[in-house]
Amino acid sequence: MRKLIVLTILALAIPAAAIAAGTPAQNAAAQANCRAQRTALGTAVFNQTYVGTTNANRANAFGKCISTAVRSAQANTAAAVTSCRTVQAADRAAFKTKYGSFGKCVSATASAANQATQAATIAAAKSCKTELAAGSAAFMAKYGTTTSKSNAFGKCVSTKVHATS
Repeated sequence: MRKLIVLTILALAIPAAAIAAGTPAQNAAAQANCRAQRTALGTAVFNQTYVGTTNANRANAFGKCISTAVRSAQANTAAAVTSCRTVQAADRAAFKTKYGSFGKCVSATASAANQATQAATIAAAKSCKTELAAGSAAFMAKYGTTTSKSNAFGKCVSTKVHATS
């Protein structure tokens, strides 16, 4: 019976890991960003930010943070490629002077977007912490989407981050 449970868990975990997997550089950057967020916010607020109703002890917050950061980095890189193509097509000489190569443009643009996302997430979590302290019941009613409203903090952060992007 134990083997069946373990195999079932692995069968569910492997596809999820494959979907969320980024490049090694994106994964390393995501881990560094998540560590910085956890330090800036404190463990309790960090856990509230990333794990709403997943599990009672909020033990998977770091993993949720990493998968969120990797997805964000992938989206930022795709947007940077499009942006750099547009800039390069507009004026090749100025592009070459400013960036040198297409890869440097993409790297610089994506890096700036990743840093902005990181800063927005930290600011949003701090804002939500303040809002929660002002009135728990109103906060839960405003942001919670489940019957227990236990996902309110994460929804608050998400709402505020998306409002700034």
